[in-house]
Amino acid sequence: MRTIKKIMPDMKGTKKLVEIYGNKLVCVRYRNDYEHKRRLKTIELIIDDNPLATNPSRIPMNKIMHLKVKYGEIHIGKLIKSAGGRWNRQEKVWELPYQKVLSLGLEKRIVAKGAKDD
Repeated sequence: MRTIKKIMPDMKGTKKLVEIYGNKLVCVRYRNDYEHKRRLKTIELIIDDNPLATNPSRIPMNKIMHLKVKYGEIHIGKLIKSAGGRWNRQEKVWELPYQKVLSLGLEKRIVAKGAKDD
């Protein structure tokens, strides 16, 4: 089966269907079924409309996190650097994307931006 034409509810040829289905009509498709030698008209309808369930506390995986590493923890610094981390001189913290922080198991080293622990 092959779609020949797709028309939206505000286009010519959908008047009767808009009267029947109203705002629930998404589009009308005309398809050719070459195997059975038939032309089909199909519609796409909205059957459920709910707000997205978002989690405002979810941290994006690409967000740059600040990590505190104490003086002398050279192995941790090298681990962060090998994962693509950068040293921020002004803040005196390592910066690394959240996804890599999780993969290295360094969540406990995350500090708030601007928090200094001298």
